[in-house]
Amino acid sequence: MNAMLPPYMTEATRLTREGRLTEATTLLRQGLLGPTGTPAPTTPAAPAAPGRQPRIIDVEPSPDEDPTPRPARQAGGAFLAGTFQGEAGRRDFRLYVPGTAGQGPLPLLVMLHGCTQSPDDFAAGTRMNTLAEAQGWLVAYPGQTQSANPQKCWNWFSPADQQRDRGEPALIAGITRQVMREHAVDASRVYVAGLSAGGAAAAIMGMAYPDLYAAVGVHSGLACGAARDMPSAFTAMRQGAPAPRATGGGVPPLPAIVFHGDSDRTVHPRNGDQVIEQFTPGGALQREVQAGQVPGGRRYQRTVFRDATGLAMQEHWLVAGGGHAWSGGSAQGSHTDPLGPDASREMLRFFAAHRLHGG
Repeated sequence: MNAMLPPYMTEATRLTREGRLTEATTLLRQGLLGPTGTPAPTTPAAPAAPGRQPRIIDVEPSPDEDPTPRPARQAGGAFLAGTFQGEAGRRDFRLYVPGTAGQGPLPLLVMLHGCTQSPDDFAAGTRMNTLAEAQGWLVAYPGQTQSANPQKCWNWFSPADQQRDRGEPALIAGITRQVMREHAVDASRVYVAGLSAGGAAAAIMGMAYPDLYAAVGVHSGLACGAARDMPSAFTAMRQGAPAPRATGGGVPPLPAIVFHGDSDRTVHPRNGDQVIEQFTPGGALQREVQAGQVPGGRRYQRTVFRDATGLAMQEHWLVAGGGHAWSGGSAQGSHTDPLGPDASREMLRFFAAHRLHGG
């Protein structure tokens, strides 16, 4: 039920397996950008059956559902538009401000969308604004541009976008700090999460800015450093790739919560294990495995890694039968799986237990 790769990506994967990296890279560039540097045309999708909406990744919406994301504004809150401009460039973003704003510093969650998505689409699909209104959170949604990546993916595989204060990490951190300046934010409760390419970008932000974010959420993503170029990105997506652990600066690795479907054909589930390994601190953690099932939905395995005090430092949710989609999301947005456990609610729960440097 997962989306099929375009023919040029399939051919590039074959060339990569044969070690013909130069040819694979050239083919990928032509496929993504076209021979003149403009986005290549895509093959039209087959028309949906009469009375049915087009299939989205791993989920088929009900015929009477409107696939267009609805305005992500809740009663009492506001969904604002903003722009950040810095040395690394410019990015627009959306910011959800709950009705409880003004009653004291609030926690802030930065949400990084996946490929082909937008901040509005991601907000609708994750239903994060609804939870933010109920629990009193600010939620920022940076938006990737098509000029930066034709599919609006965060460029997690580019070395220039994997480092602190450079490229896209500088832009995302800049948006985070701008929101902190302009709104009453509790600086000890700032978090970052994302889906797919956005999940990989969230892992990068956790590695690059452990002094800014208190915890990280990675859904269907990859570890920081899992790839250094396009060919290695496809290898990592297909089979996983070892990545360095979070070290340096005397700052301990961030707490991390990971969601991944065990039937994900776009990003191999092994990548979820590698994210957990990357953010696991030195020293023994107590490992606890739990099994559960969403009523009328999917089964899952939840692995919790606790420190000596019993605090969960990492959580790994493996969703049985889940594909490349936000678990427990709404069909009002793209790339969602309403049958899975509620990743949005579980991430907020996990984040709420952690403050920056134990503050």
